[in-house]
Amino acid sequence: MTTIYLVRHGQASFGAKSYDQLSPNGELQAKILGDFFQKILKEEPVVIAGSMQRHQQTAKIAMQQCFPEAEILTNSAWNEFNHQQVFAQYEPRFNQPELLKEDVVKEKNPREYLAKIFEGAIERWTGGEFHHEYEESWPDFKSRVETAMQDLCDQLAQTKPRYAVIFSSGGVISVAAGKILELSINRTFALNWSIANASLTTLRLVGNQPQLLSLNEHHFIKEVQPDLLTWI
Repeated sequence: MTTIYLVRHGQASFGAKSYDQLSPNGELQAKILGDFFQKILKEEPVVIAGSMQRHQQTAKIAMQQCFPEAEILTNSAWNEFNHQQVFAQYEPRFNQPELLKEDVVKEKNPREYLAKIFEGAIERWTGGEFHHEYEESWPDFKSRVETAMQDLCDQLAQTKPRYAVIFSSGGVISVAAGKILELSINRTFALNWSIANASLTTLRLVGNQPQLLSLNEHHFIKEVQPDLLTWI
């Protein structure tokens, strides 16, 4: 029976001109994740990463700690939605990521403020009225993720590896979990907001269907360095 680990990338560079690269914290998170994999994986896994830089960097750092010879397959179907465009369509000034960061750091409760922005931006993106304004609409993103998940399960059901590790993003993992749990859009994105950087969501493959075993495991980071936990 195959166990599938869905990994959210390590902390990226929020507020920078290029979000899509790991921060120093993100690199440390990926290393700790790799150390944890060394403890729990008894043989080399199938490894797949989205094509975004933060996915690739997290995969390379983590696998270097446990299975340095493992081939990392790239599949852009596991890429995150364009969150910067989703923010910018909600508030045009956020087309400059540094302006969003400036607003966030001014707040007494930055995470609460960003959560409100995120909620409003997601409601606009998923609401149905503005699908045509996005490079990738919510229905297209949801379909892409669900297809990637089913294609993976079909493939693994045939090849039957013991483990598969997929490096992706919070939105993707939330949609995959939301599909299994039959969650509404609002509940799906509530998951997205709670998924920690470099955390694990674990699935068990039964036939060619995934079952959710755990969501958002990050105890292995907390045990090593609690202040390294991040969600943004």
